[in-house]
Amino acid sequence: MNILHVCSEFFPLLKTGGLADVMASLPAAQRNLGVNARILLPGFPEIIKQLPNKKKVTDLNTFSGNVTLYYDTYGTIPLYIIDVPYLYDRPGNPYHDINNNDYHDNYIRFALLGYVACELAKGCDGFWKPDVVHAHDWHAGLTCAYLAANNYPAKCIFTIHNIAFSGNFSSFHMPELWLPNHFYNTEGLEFYGQISFLKAAIFYANYSTTVSPTYAQEVLNPKYSHGFDGLLRKRYNEGRFCGILNKVDENIWAPDKDFLITQPYSVRNLRNKIKNKQSLQQELGLPLLEHLPLFTIVSRMTYQKGLDMVLEILPKMMESGLQFIILGQGEHHLESAFTQLAYQYPNNMRAIIGYTEQKSHQLIASADILMVPSRFEPCGLTQLYALKYGTLPLVRRTGGLADTVTDCSLEALEAKEATGFVFNDSNTKDLNNAIQRSLLLWKTQKKWRQLQKSAMCQDFSWNTTAQSYISLYNEILNK
Repeated sequence: MNILHVCSEFFPLLKTGGLADVMASLPAAQRNLGVNARILLPGFPEIIKQLPNKKKVTDLNTFSGNVTLYYDTYGTIPLYIIDVPYLYDRPGNPYHDINNNDYHDNYIRFALLGYVACELAKGCDGFWKPDVVHAHDWHAGLTCAYLAANNYPAKCIFTIHNIAFSGNFSSFHMPELWLPNHFYNTEGLEFYGQISFLKAAIFYANYSTTVSPTYAQEVLNPKYSHGFDGLLRKRYNEGRFCGILNKVDENIWAPDKDFLITQPYSVRNLRNKIKNKQSLQQELGLPLLEHLPLFTIVSRMTYQKGLDMVLEILPKMMESGLQFIILGQGEHHLESAFTQLAYQYPNNMRAIIGYTEQKSHQLIASADILMVPSRFEPCGLTQLYALKYGTLPLVRRTGGLADTVTDCSLEALEAKEATGFVFNDSNTKDLNNAIQRSLLLWKTQKKWRQLQKSAMCQDFSWNTTAQSYISLYNEILNK
């Protein structure tokens, strides 16, 4: 079976969020199960410069002019790269300029990704063509529309990684996209007077998924759906929508063989975890406190992540002597607020604005508690990494957080099933109560160690998820 994954990021070549981690892991797991999975990516400079031995596949005539399609492999994963320097070779990140503004022609930049995916399905590479095209997030959303416009030369699946980002653009651009005019319709890609890449994907895909079972149920509700609940309920009732949980690449996120942390450790020698905490405290100039837990957040700084609630309760946490470190970037007012608090509490807090993979590993290995107080969370990966590292997640009960973290209730503790601290409502009272429960359990180190061991023994390998998608591919191919 030949599968083409279509996406905008791939770790370690280019990463702005969890999508890149998923795209590095899912196709690799599928290849291990005998599926010929490949990836199509835009030729962003970070990707192009790391593939010096790429080979030309073909030139294509497209709505953005002549483009070149290249082929290479990274590790075990075959990659197709769309090389169009005037579209992709720009400062900033793949989606925004250096001032964090969307590029004005994102509709063309990412429509081209879907167009080329369809050309591969039609056979533009004379040596390989996909049976199923698997598109990821709005950037690849028009893939499904182009396949539909060409009578489905391959079946298609679309995965929603975050429904809050839907890729909406002015309907004025419709003639530029080389799609049939009648596709701009409520029974098509029209969404409240705009072109929606996400709507196009859900409408035209043979099957749609999202990245956790709980999130799949949540987005059927207008509260979480960003306007797509009607279409998703229809697909759900047709048996064409479900949630499949993301997992962890245990070759990268494994504390016993992690070369990015100070001291490797495992569930059998958890004492070595403390050396990572001490090393980080020394590096950042924080007091070497062992008798109190170290809290951390590794996250994009956005309203979605509930960080404004954390800002409200941080002063009391700091005044009680606790330590807190945040790593991330995003909305400027949140970056400034955390930076200001760090200056206010120099013995207790650090705000590291930006992101590096090494620092992410170091924080997750060093901290005692990882906070993920998201208002909504399609899956979440940092809590999975934390579980693998014996860093107990403190999360809101939503989306993938609800599917992956078991609260330390008395019953769960007794059954040795608890893996973290879960609160229900998105407010500071519930968040603070969860923090207080974590501090109470910290005082009983025997129970804390049991919680760590339960967390680290969870199976979050990609095999089961990869097999679930393979079963789905077979299902749509046989219809």
